[in-house]
Amino acid sequence: MRVGITGGIGCGKSTVVAEFAKLGVPCFVADTVAAAYYREPSFLAKVRSLFGSSVFRPDGTADKSAIAALVFSDNQAMQALNTLIHPRVFADFDTFCLQHSAADYVLFESAILYDYGFNSLMDSVICVYLDLSERLRRLAIRDSVPIEAINARIARQLPAEKTMLLADYVILNYEGNPRSRQVKTIDALLRKTINEK
Repeated sequence: MRVGITGGIGCGKSTVVAEFAKLGVPCFVADTVAAAYYREPSFLAKVRSLFGSSVFRPDGTADKSAIAALVFSDNQAMQALNTLIHPRVFADFDTFCLQHSAADYVLFESAILYDYGFNSLMDSVICVYLDLSERLRRLAIRDSVPIEAINARIARQLPAEKTMLLADYVILNYEGNPRSRQVKTIDALLRKTINEK
C-alpha cells in the first residue's frame, strides 16, 4: 500500500517520517531524492537550458537558493522545473516500492502532494498539521530567512486547514502532543486495513 504524508512547510513532517521509520516503515522523501539529481551533469545541463547561468555558482554547481527565488516568484519557471523533476521522482518511487514489496506499506513524503494531484496515486494520505503562527516561529529559527520569503513559499502551498480536511489521517504536531503515540496509532490502523483486505 502506498501512503502519502504531507503538510505545509515548517509543520514537522521530517520528524514524523522519522517516527514511522523507527517502526520499520520504508520512507521515500521526495525532496531528498530530487536534491540528489542536482549532482548529475545531465540534470544540471537541463536546468541550465531552462534558467541560464544565473542560477549556477562559478564552480558549476547549482545555486539552489537562486533557483528557489526564481521559481517561487515565477509560475512558468515553477512549472518548467516541476515538469523536469516530478516524472522522475515518481519513476524512482515506483522502483522504491518494488524494492520494498515485502513491507505492509511504504510512505511517500511530499509537501505538495495535493497541490499537484499526487494524492490520486496514493492509497491513503496522512496530514501533519501545525497552525501558521507556530510554523512561522519555527521556520524563522530553523531557516534564518526573511519572513517575506517564508510567506511566499507558504502562499504557494495549499492551506494547511484544507489539506487536513482532505487527508485520511491527521497528526497534530504540537509540543506536548505525543507525536510517537499518534504515529503508532495510525501505523496500527494502516496495518489493520491491509490485513483485512
